[in-house]
Amino acid sequence: MSKRVKKTTRSQRSDAASKSNSDSSAGLNWLDRPTVATEQDTFYKKIFAGLAAVILLITIVLALGSGINGDDEYQNDYSQKLVSYYSSMGADTAALNIPKGNMHYYGGLFDIVTGFTNQALGYELLDAGYHNVRHIFNALFGVLAMLFTALLAKEIAGWRAGILTLLLMFLSPRFLGHSLMNPKDIPFAAGYMMAIYYMVLLFKNMPKPGWKVALGVVGGIAIAIATRAGGMLLIAYLGLFAGVDFLIKNGFKGIFSEGKKVGLYAAWTLGIALAGYLLAVLFWPYAMQAPFSHPFEALGEFSKLGVKIRVLFAGENTMSDQTSWDYAVQWIWRTIPLFTLLGFLGSLVFLKKILTRYHVLPVLMTLFVAVFPVAYIIYKDSILHDGWRHLLFVYPTMLVMASLFFITLEDVLKENKTSKYALYAVVALLALEPAVYIVRNANFPYTYFNPVSGGISNAFGNYETDYWGVSMKQAIQWLEDSDKISPAMQDTVTIGTSFSYVAHMYLDKKYGGKVQIKYVRFNNRYDTDWDYGIFPSRYIKGPHLRAQSWPNKRSIHEVTANGIPLTSIEQGGGPVFDGEQAFKTQNWEAAADAYRQEVQQYDDNEIAWLKLALVYANLNDFPAAKNAANKLLEIAPDNTSGLLYRGIAALNTGDVNSAEADFRRAVEVEDDFSTAYYYLALIENQRNNISSALELLQKAIESAPRFKAAYELAAQIYEKQGDAQRAAQFRQAAAQL
Repeated sequence: MSKRVKKTTRSQRSDAASKSNSDSSAGLNWLDRPTVATEQDTFYKKIFAGLAAVILLITIVLALGSGINGDDEYQNDYSQKLVSYYSSMGADTAALNIPKGNMHYYGGLFDIVTGFTNQALGYELLDAGYHNVRHIFNALFGVLAMLFTALLAKEIAGWRAGILTLLLMFLSPRFLGHSLMNPKDIPFAAGYMMAIYYMVLLFKNMPKPGWKVALGVVGGIAIAIATRAGGMLLIAYLGLFAGVDFLIKNGFKGIFSEGKKVGLYAAWTLGIALAGYLLAVLFWPYAMQAPFSHPFEALGEFSKLGVKIRVLFAGENTMSDQTSWDYAVQWIWRTIPLFTLLGFLGSLVFLKKILTRYHVLPVLMTLFVAVFPVAYIIYKDSILHDGWRHLLFVYPTMLVMASLFFITLEDVLKENKTSKYALYAVVALLALEPAVYIVRNANFPYTYFNPVSGGISNAFGNYETDYWGVSMKQAIQWLEDSDKISPAMQDTVTIGTSFSYVAHMYLDKKYGGKVQIKYVRFNNRYDTDWDYGIFPSRYIKGPHLRAQSWPNKRSIHEVTANGIPLTSIEQGGGPVFDGEQAFKTQNWEAAADAYRQEVQQYDDNEIAWLKLALVYANLNDFPAAKNAANKLLEIAPDNTSGLLYRGIAALNTGDVNSAEADFRRAVEVEDDFSTAYYYLALIENQRNNISSALELLQKAIESAPRFKAAYELAAQIYEKQGDAQRAAQFRQAAAQL
């Protein structure tokens, strides 16, 4: 590719000469091999700067349209406690121990900055402006991460690589989507990339890097640690690659012959690490209490990510501590754009050629920091949830490697114009698909799945989509736009939702009590009366989603991504609510009548069929109970309650084998389903399989320690076995419940 010859000013020639002398004295040639010169063309710099400005503006606009995420309940609380802590000079200690969410284990940088900004602007928690401020800062950190990623690519391969990387970072729907509303993982990624970029500059100029570059590394480390304790990984990187850089430049003999350089390396490395660490502690009250123990305590907690919740992965709803080893890898390859997936894999194939073209250390650094955290998570069998957002910081370096592949491949094809232009077309097409997704789903681009994985349509019911419920915002906007709720209404409207905190943030102040919010679990959503129900897909079982029976016929509106439902608004009222009231008073006949009316109107209402099965069982009409359970399981396959009640109906009609099959399937789907274990124990006891029955009862008790019937059955079995002591122990335990 031809390059324009440009004139240089006197000052530019002076700077270049000075830098050349500095490079020579500092020994900047990391390896004595051909390299592609860094492009300094002002034209490319202008494109880079202009693109960055446009991306910043668009990202801020998108952030203002994004919804509040489900974890903001903890973040907002932490922010308010942090503001009180610093405003009171440490007198208000609420920020030092926050059991709900363990937020004290997180650095407070983002929440301190946004908290004091909101205070200065006069915004309170229930103001829309309060959340807009947080989203704007989220966008700033997101663009900062994109910028330093692009600068890293530019430092390795020139301005064209930087431009390509910056554009592709913005066109990465997952990363962009998190940049709009994720105040944990995005600021961490920004600090991470800032530190990596300045480390490259640091090692380029070692052993005399200059204080500006050193401060860049300090700042990146501080931002990362002041967001999450995992930022201390950067200190390990600093020490590791400082050693590698020294060996590349001086060899092993240099350890003994270059004592002055060894001292300079050690001084810069230790000084930068300590400065970054201590600066981060200033934004972390819990760490300030014990600077050299509390951060490591937090790191220990996060290295195992001890939060255990039920997640949807590979079509199964399982606890986060029981997912397969490849949980992170599966999420990564399914949700990164194809230009990153193919480019990163291509960079591994072309690694030798890439290392020949560019300096070895920054390339190996980039590859290492992209791969090591994922490998370490797998090695440690760490618990992850919500996809791979905890590893989002590795994505930028994956994309840098992808860009290096495309730039290198372009050079390989430079003599063949047809092939080179075909490469441009392929990259453009690969970028077009995620770009279209972003445009179509600008409010929640983080729900993206790539075409190779089947897109979001294939992910629906197999993997979480809008796990943070950010589409709640669009659902509430629809209620307002359709005049279902308005500030001028006279009557009170009740909204039931599984994301009640988010609804409170949008509605409490604006409607001043005219809209009442009720928290309801999706699977118990008719237990209490409401006018409209807003239910994101997060808490719905995978088989139910895959059966395409959600949203059901009660739905009056859906918020979708590429036509796939993320959130449903249901109409309240009707016989199902009457049935619930009769059910609570054990008026089985009235309840049955109401539920029958409900399924006549809405034959895909799985809860009405579920309750109908239970009511029929209480009326001893077990064939009808089995029929209702069958209808439920058509709508929501593998519904554990449906399996249970169908099994009970079968047991009471003498079909023990069918009952056992349903109970065993129930505990396969939900391995802590105590009631199913109990009925399996009953069957085993009837078969005189005593040891198996007792083992199943033990599982029932472990799953539900207050399950009285399980203790009583165990006592009966031990009595029959003549073990009076064990029988007495279980009877005593049952009596205490």
